[in-house]
Order: sequence, then structure tokens, then C-alpha cells
Amino acid sequence: MPSARLTDRATLHVTGADAEPFLQNLVTADLDALGAEEARPAALLTPQGKILFDFLLSRIDDGLRLDVAAGARGDLAKRLTLYKLRARVAITPSDEVVGAIWETNEAPGGAVTDRRFPTGVFRVYGAETGDGDPAAFEALRLSLGIAEAERDFPASDVFPHDVLLDQNGGVSFRKGCYVGQEVVSRMQHRGTARRRVMVLRAEGHLTPGANVEAGGRTIGTVLSAHAGLGIGMVRIDRLADALSAGEALSADGVPVEAEVPAWAGYGLPEPGGGDEA
Repeated sequence: MPSARLTDRATLHVTGADAEPFLQNLVTADLDALGAEEARPAALLTPQGKILFDFLLSRIDDGLRLDVAAGARGDLAKRLTLYKLRARVAITPSDEVVGAIWETNEAPGGAVTDRRFPTGVFRVYGAETGDGDPAAFEALRLSLGIAEAERDFPASDVFPHDVLLDQNGGVSFRKGCYVGQEVVSRMQHRGTARRRVMVLRAEGHLTPGANVEAGGRTIGTVLSAHAGLGIGMVRIDRLADALSAGEALSADGVPVEAEVPAWAGYGLPEPGGGDEA
């Protein structure tokens, strides 16, 4: 049962009588569906529908925990405070340790299920998780096409659909309004999501930031990589056209294959389906 302490993550506690309705009206996920022993992905968006912060939400006494990139925690707290107004909530940074445990089907005591993963991955808060290698958890995350803000993509650069929050329960299309909801709903109902995170596998070293190319044309970008394994943001319409034409993919001259994450429900469009920017 591998485990690792994730020093690049930190938590905020949002507590008080109005904690749940306060967050329900701001974030993309539906808190009514959040169970007591799970952590679900969610995001706070710009009014234009792009991700400002993404995080994992879980329940604590008198409120909720937001598990976010450590470097973004202060800015997230400031942003939430702007929305606070007269809501009876406290927004408090926590010093609890963040850890991950994987390759087990039974949650250790106090752990919560990380719902971004298909199975067998848990989040642990406030307890020592051993001396495991965080790079092993990183490789697992990349192999499943799970992207995180700050580590893989900058704020205000991508829509929730781009990083598969529509696929893993990180976006609700049934609950009431939240910041950026109109844009996200329009993308969903019109089926206009063309950029998607894909798993990249290469015969050599992959370089973050390198262009993914097919037939001399850029179709995507490597977001993060660990040796020959990585994730990329790929234009799936251009990928479909390239595969239909028998064109090989490469990144910095290294042959590469792009895969839809096994757990995701999206597929490639029909070739020739348009090439809008």
C-alpha cells in the first residue's frame, strides 16, 4: 500500500452556519452530492468560465475542507473573502499534513476516497503518511490523465471541460448558478469542447511545454511529464484528422501516442468536423 506526503498541497477550512450554501453558490461541484468519506474535485471560475483555482472538497466538523495547491492557498482565501459579505463563515488556513495512499481497496482509518481516480486512491489529512516517494504518486496521476492547477496549467487559462472536470463529477450541470456557470453550461449543451487532457506516452523523454505535432502542424502541448509519460492539452478535432490521415504524432521530435484516459467518457470527433480556433 504505497503512500506519500504531498508537500505541494495545503488546505483551507471553510466553517460556520453558512459554509455549505456559501460554497454551493460559488464552486462548480454540487455539495449536495458530497459524501462524508470522500473528496471530490471542484473549481472556482472566472465570470468567463475559466478556472481560477481547482481543489478537492471534503467534509469536516462544521464545514468543508478545500485541498489546493500550496502556492495558491493564500490567493484562494482572499478570493473567497471577497465573496463572503455577510455570510456566517470563517475561512481559515490549516497546518494539517496532506497525503495520498493508493493501491488499496479499503480506506485506512480517517482517509477519504479521492474521486478523481477510478478506484483505490485515498486522501489523508493531519496524519503522517510515511516516507513514500511523491514521484510515484505523480506518475500514477499522469498515467490516468488527472490534471491539477498550478502544477500542470496556470490560472485563468483553461475551461473545466479542458481538464475533464465534466467527466469526473467536478462540474454539476443540474444545480443552481455559480460563478462562470453560464459559459460552462453552454459548452456542455452545444458540445463545443475541443481541447482535452490526454495521456501521452513517448519512446523518449517528454518535455513540458513542448508542442505535440502531427504532419508538421501543432495539435497540442505537453503539460507535465515524468520521463516518457505525461499529459497534454490536445485539440481532439485536429487529432482525429491526423489519425484519419495516418499522420504520426511527435513532441520535440520524439514519437508520441495520445490516449483518452481510461476512465473518461469522451471520444474523438469524426474527422473533418471543423477547425475553428
